[in-house]
Amino acid sequence: MRNFNLPSIVPKPTVDEKFDCKNGSYGLPNPMISGHSGVRQSIGFSHPLEASERNYQKNRDCMNMALLRNTQGIHAPIRIAMELKAAEQIGRLPFLPSSNLMRDVLLGRDEDIGFEDILNTPEFREQMGQPHAVIEKSLGIL
Repeated sequence: MRNFNLPSIVPKPTVDEKFDCKNGSYGLPNPMISGHSGVRQSIGFSHPLEASERNYQKNRDCMNMALLRNTQGIHAPIRIAMELKAAEQIGRLPFLPSSNLMRDVLLGRDEDIGFEDILNTPEFREQMGQPHAVIEKSLGIL
């Protein structure tokens, strides 16, 4: 079997097996001293797949670029990276938020329906402020 230097699709835990929590008198963390959030931060991830899910898109893009390199040669991922960089440099006026449609098309995410499409979080909401005030603030006039 040939190795194509592809990233592994098997999730690897990024958290140590041994948790170093400050235990109380019964062997459990004392929430009155460290609080619930303090215990959560010292443990890390609550599930082994949480780290894999956080980096899913990045891992998928790396694997796609490696597959592209092995099938078409080194020029293909370099061209895609160049087009992505050009897509990031396209600017709009400050009061018009960008939807990054060109980047989504290049990465093949334009037909995906995701979490942000359904719940419409504030950073993805289509809204417009007062154009003159926004531009003057970005220029430092206000």
